[in-house]
Amino acid sequence: MPRMTAAAAAVEILKREGVTNAFGVPGAAINPFYRELKNVGGISHTLARHVEGASHMAEGYTRAKAGNIGVCIGTSGPAGTDMITGLYSAIADSIPILCITGQAPVSKLHKEDFQAVDIASIAKPVTKAATTVLEAAQVPGVFQQAFHLMRSGRPGPVLIDLPIDVQLTEIEFDPETYEPLPVYKPQATRAQAEKALNFLLESERPLIVAGGGIINADASDLLVEFAELTNIPVISTLMGWGTIPDDHELAAGMVGVQTAHRYGNATFLESDFVLGIGNRWANRHTGYNMEAYTKGRKFVHVDIEPTQIGKIFAPDYGIASDAKVALELFVEIAREWKAAGTLPDFSAWAASAQERKATLQRRTHFDDIPMKPQRVYEEMNKAFGPETRYVTTIGLSQIAAAQFLHVYKPRHWINCGQAGPLGWTIPAAIGAATADPETPVVALSGDYDFQFMIEELAVAAQHKVPYVHVLVNNAYLGLIRQAQGNLGINFEVNLEFENINTPEIGVYGVDHVKVAEGLGVKAIRVEDPSKLGEALEQAKKMAVEFQVPVVVEAILERITNIAMSKTVDMSDVTEFEELATEPAHAPTAIKALKV
Repeated sequence: MPRMTAAAAAVEILKREGVTNAFGVPGAAINPFYRELKNVGGISHTLARHVEGASHMAEGYTRAKAGNIGVCIGTSGPAGTDMITGLYSAIADSIPILCITGQAPVSKLHKEDFQAVDIASIAKPVTKAATTVLEAAQVPGVFQQAFHLMRSGRPGPVLIDLPIDVQLTEIEFDPETYEPLPVYKPQATRAQAEKALNFLLESERPLIVAGGGIINADASDLLVEFAELTNIPVISTLMGWGTIPDDHELAAGMVGVQTAHRYGNATFLESDFVLGIGNRWANRHTGYNMEAYTKGRKFVHVDIEPTQIGKIFAPDYGIASDAKVALELFVEIAREWKAAGTLPDFSAWAASAQERKATLQRRTHFDDIPMKPQRVYEEMNKAFGPETRYVTTIGLSQIAAAQFLHVYKPRHWINCGQAGPLGWTIPAAIGAATADPETPVVALSGDYDFQFMIEELAVAAQHKVPYVHVLVNNAYLGLIRQAQGNLGINFEVNLEFENINTPEIGVYGVDHVKVAEGLGVKAIRVEDPSKLGEALEQAKKMAVEFQVPVVVEAILERITNIAMSKTVDMSDVTEFEELATEPAHAPTAIKALKV
């Protein structure tokens, strides 16, 4: 039997589980593992500037390509605690990432050793499993189980904590005979699928709610096929955006209290049956007024995690199943019903959804200086085509993006949905661009998100990871300011100050162009909306030429309220800005405005 250090065995297992890239920051307690990364070879490593950044890079890497599992690595103590936010983000959105931390020697774990912290206990609530390995011979089994857990059932992250002496201990391990464990995924039965679809026979205005579970299951093609067979409109959740192209005749928009379309909410409120697949009924989708969301309609919920069914509200019927398996059955049954002539005709209902899509639109075309944010997304739609992969996290910038941008493919909208940590965007974009260098990546940040982990731009410069980063700057915590308005305050959300080194930018404070350039990337500042399209085109060319990120900073008017519900009720959304009343008001809308 071959002998090697436990750390070397771990690296061999990573390779045989399909890992080709890792993101991390070395340190004393994890250095033996790094030695084996070098000696064993076969895994590329990206050196982050912050360990939290490494965890978000791993998540962006996973999300960009089916089958990927991002790996983040850090030393003991604060490196592990820094990655907790990344683990929370990953478990909240059902994203598998593997976090590997170093640890003090086993004999020192209870002696308050330098940087010794019980990271496994800290990480347990935000992982599927978190283990400090105390016996070197257990390392192969713990890593094998980690990949099994990450891929089985509802996907999610795992943390493995390796004491330094465990890493260094030699064990017997034969990598040539290693095999991954079989993946467990619950599967719908034919009887369950038939019972679920029988609700269609009793409905007149059905909808499909397509969640992120469909993307995780790599089942978007089946979703579109099922929708086309049945002629049922599809509402995508924020995490499921891209399961059906925005310009498809059955794409009915998004629903919710923030990241929603006027026509999406209107169509939902007209529905009488909702088939949710791989979705969580998240509160930004349903709102808190559950009566408004559920009254007058029946629900079937399909989810890979049994305990998700009934968590938010009790559906009329629930199925615990992988989305792909369920959709395969739905397609099979729909084909049979169509051939037998028993499938209802929902064409008039589908047409009504498209009528709302053509009439209920928000305005994007404004010529104001400083520019309104809506114009930024209009210009982005012109500059970036259907191959674009967008990456963003939270804030008014993300909410407006979901209302105005267009997504045409699964995994082309990479958004931290539930956790929403500021600073996530830059490292996640680096991870996504590393995973799939052939697909153009466009990141989107407000000024505060951009500043949180701005140091990671140097990582992209060092490792030659090009992408375009659109930065919308109003020198405000815009979403928090808008939320504070309901409380009658505007307190501690102002970021403006007069920068003594850059007086020409007035009260916008941080000179993002100088900072970005100092970190080794390119940057362009735009104040006139008529120049924004030209700047975006220039940025695309510069990213290719210099092989680094190119930041395009759009100077916005200080205050713009983006449409959302003040009452967290999806039937009560406030439109703060002028609506589109003629086609020129929304020139990049998916459908030309019908007047």
